[in-house]
Amino acid sequence: MTVNTLPLVPQTAPIRYSIDLLQEEARQLVDQGYVSRQQPIYVLCQYIPAREWVGVEYELEQCDYLLRDRIGDLIGAEKWEND
Repeated sequence: MTVNTLPLVPQTAPIRYSIDLLQEEARQLVDQGYVSRQQPIYVLCQYIPAREWVGVEYELEQCDYLLRDRIGDLIGAEKWEND
């Protein structure tokens, strides 16, 4: 008896979004002009794969951020090198 099996396709592991990674991603999106500091955090879901968004929400919740909070609250104050 022969059993036909599909070849195993390597799955890429989902990215574990730490708060530091989320802050850096948000900062880059602000710097590139894709989002503004005044927009709510939930707009970041447009730039993070849907399958990973549950983990992102969990991490934000653990750090006391709400999806309605502003991106500026998440990334903190801007630092200027040439003041």
